[in-house]
Amino acid sequence: MDNVNLLKNLYAAFGRGDIPTVLGAMSQDIHWHEAESNPYMPSGEALVGADAVLNNLFMKLGADWDGFAVHPKSFHDAGDSVIVEARYSGRYKATGKSMDTQVCHVWDVKGGKVTRFQQYADTAKLQDVMGAR
Repeated sequence: MDNVNLLKNLYAAFGRGDIPTVLGAMSQDIHWHEAESNPYMPSGEALVGADAVLNNLFMKLGADWDGFAVHPKSFHDAGDSVIVEARYSGRYKATGKSMDTQVCHVWDVKGGKVTRFQQYADTAKLQDVMGAR
C-alpha cells in the first residue's frame, strides 16, 4: 500500500473510532509532535511510542470533547512523507465552546509504519476553545 492510501485509511479508521488500527500503524518508537502551544503539549515535545499517544492524547480527546473529528481535505505525497490539510471540529465539554479549526499534519512513513507525526494548528483558536488563555 502506498503512503497516501495508508494515511487515508488511518483517517477513516480514526473517524469511525477504530483506534487499535491507528495505533497498529505506528512504529514502536513513533515521535508524535503536537503544535507548539497546543494545550495538550504546549512545549511541542514529542510523545514517544503508541502507548504515550493513546494515554496522553487520544484518551483525553475522547474524554474532553463531544464529537471531536478530523476532516481531511487533501493528501500530498512527498515520498516518505505525507502532508495532510484538514480541519478539526468538536465541542469542548469544559467550556461548551465549539471549534472549526484549520490544521496541517506531516506524517513520516518507513516500511509501512508511521514513524513521526507533526501537527501544525491554529493554537490560538484551540487555546480559546479550551479555556487555556
